[in-house]
Amino acid sequence: MKNLLTALLFLPFMGVAQTIENIDYISPFHNDLAAIKKGNKWAFINKEGETVIDFRNDFVSTNINNVSYPLFYNDRCLIQQIKDGVSYFGYIDKSGKTIIKPQFLNATNFNKGKALALKVQKETIGYNDIFRKNIVNYHYFEVAIDTEGNMTDHLTQLAIHTPPKPKSKKPIPMITSKLISKNLVAVKRDNKWVIKKITY
Repeated sequence: MKNLLTALLFLPFMGVAQTIENIDYISPFHNDLAAIKKGNKWAFINKEGETVIDFRNDFVSTNINNVSYPLFYNDRCLIQQIKDGVSYFGYIDKSGKTIIKPQFLNATNFNKGKALALKVQKETIGYNDIFRKNIVNYHYFEVAIDTEGNMTDHLTQLAIHTPPKPKSKKPIPMITSKLISKNLVAVKRDNKWVIKKITY
């Protein structure tokens, strides 16, 4: 009798699922997670309808079939952080933890364990006595990275003579290289393509 009473008390709670309301958009599932949008923020749900990453506004959307939404590839999702008016890109894992801190001027989604990114490097080339400050050059490189953020290959190099400008003043630099297979990348040089093997 006691067991029957206990079962009846818990019956109303069995099979009660989480309900998420007032959603503006629901994406298809990628890597077993779907992005959901509410206002200007995105979150991620699993296939049971549970929120696994709560609503936030630092996700980077990818355009797929004329619709843009954040997504996971290789258990990584792009995020964006603005520092001094400049956008920097990094990645989180499926728990929402930052795995690769925002440090790149641009970055792609992962594909077969690799992503392409623009890494900034600051080089001090002298000192200005009049203005009492270092004279610096900024270089950025297209690099291939693994899912932990390790740079495995330098692909290109381009010198910048001024610091990266705020987003409102200068567009985000484009990545011109393309991953074409698990261990091959196409690098654009002088409007021609070079096929290069990358570390895997």
